[in-house]
Amino acid sequence: MKKSSARKDPAKKGPAKTSGSDFYRLRLYIAGQTPNSVAAIANLKKICEEKLQGKYRIEVVDLLEKPQLAKGDQIIAIPTLVRRLPPPVKKIIGNLSKTESVMVGLDLQPVR
Repeated sequence: MKKSSARKDPAKKGPAKTSGSDFYRLRLYIAGQTPNSVAAIANLKKICEEKLQGKYRIEVVDLLEKPQLAKGDQIIAIPTLVRRLPPPVKKIIGNLSKTESVMVGLDLQPVR
């Protein structure tokens, strides 16, 4: 008797299976009030308000005030967004202006 194995193509990865109760814990690393830092905060808030509708918590870490926190998440560039929950941990570098890329990075939209 043959077993059929239904395997999905990993290149066609869709968003992670999330239940309605998933909560997103996001940490945004910035360095002062630079234009990129300010843009990253605004872009992240807009995306979260539209797509996560209250199921998120944003923690903004200013590395000029707390540089020791960069080591824990291995931050090498700023601004950097770290998705801590739901697992797995993911990182997105930049000012988050490319909404579609951010949504793919957060597993809110399938890869095209």
